[in-house]
Amino acid sequence: MAEFQAPVGTRDVLPPESARWAALVARFASTVTRAGYGLVVGPMFEDVGVFERVGESTDVVRKEMYEFDDKGGRRIALRPEGTAPVVRAFVQHRPPVPFKAWYVAPNFRYERPQAGRFRQHHQVGVEALGTDDPDLDVEVVALCWEVARGLGLRHMTLLLNSLGDDACRPAYLEQLKAFLATKELCKEHRDRSVENPLRVLDCKRDECRAATAGAPRMVDHLCDDCRPHFERVQRGLTALGIPFEIEPRLVRGLDYYTRTTFELASGALESAQNAIGGGGRYDKLTEALGGPPTPGIGFGMGIERLLLACDEEGVFAGPERAVDVWVVDTTGGEAAGALAHVLRDAGIATDRSFDERSMKAQFKAADRSGARIALVVGEQEAAAGEVTVRDLGSGEQTTVPAPDVVDHVRKLLGE
Repeated sequence: MAEFQAPVGTRDVLPPESARWAALVARFASTVTRAGYGLVVGPMFEDVGVFERVGESTDVVRKEMYEFDDKGGRRIALRPEGTAPVVRAFVQHRPPVPFKAWYVAPNFRYERPQAGRFRQHHQVGVEALGTDDPDLDVEVVALCWEVARGLGLRHMTLLLNSLGDDACRPAYLEQLKAFLATKELCKEHRDRSVENPLRVLDCKRDECRAATAGAPRMVDHLCDDCRPHFERVQRGLTALGIPFEIEPRLVRGLDYYTRTTFELASGALESAQNAIGGGGRYDKLTEALGGPPTPGIGFGMGIERLLLACDEEGVFAGPERAVDVWVVDTTGGEAAGALAHVLRDAGIATDRSFDERSMKAQFKAADRSGARIALVVGEQEAAAGEVTVRDLGSGEQTTVPAPDVVDHVRKLLGE
């Protein structure tokens, strides 16, 4: 066993698995950039206040956040989620609105490692700030759905809820507190139900599930502004042919959500850990971080959880190969280097062997790589200024002049 290993709750992602990760991020980027979202690259750590202001009553902040004092005595936290850092960047730099951003980044939470969720897990997501138009809610929810569908996932359920706003939620919370006060809750929520009663609705323990079976529903207490907003979101999703279910228990795990809240659940994963994406509207978050009143909405999707769902459904296997061409050189290696450079410069993924290995060993390496074509340069080819081209699938081969090899390879690859 190696002396040092990856810390508990983390893992190394090596080729060829990492190529699948890269392909997923590329697919995500392609989908959201078509809708006008631009990449934001931010720090992995922030002032701890960025997260304390948006979720002090949540487990993410109270129990799971990695905090430390840096060498300058500043209290720092590794980012536990993706939205607050993007909103902090918006407040700091004040880009024009609507501001539509996407990100890919690791998040850090000290929690029990489980399938598809690690203490360092990775997330892709979008954030859109500057308007409370419900049509933007429809766009954001539809993008989350489209990303999952684009990976080939089909066994999904889109859960939708509204958490109201400052006009209607306080009265609802008082009703919910009064209702919960008469119920037997799990140990965790017996005291916390007064502080954050919404979290009880999200509890998966049997006691709380039974206790909240007849609880008041936020969707039945929406004000005259929130109700038509939520209805417009539902009509918009229906018009796009995106199925959804109203789930009154859906509150998500952070305090900043208002109005539209949603989650994408995979039917291929165990129900307790089946969320592959989700998010919602956060119209007060910018103000909480010191900015002007600026409504916003976004979502995040865990890469590990997404790929786990893909595995269960047998979709999105990732790239079949890392390279298309392998150069086999028995003349010392210089010819392989020159030929690989020419092919790569022409946009053809190419690799080669090193250490002057035997032809047999080089062909074994070519087979392991998954390359479709081997280009052979031996003494005879070098003397004649030619290259032998072998189809590694069929075994068929031909010899072509060295200057024509790029065009010949492109034809074989169907480019």
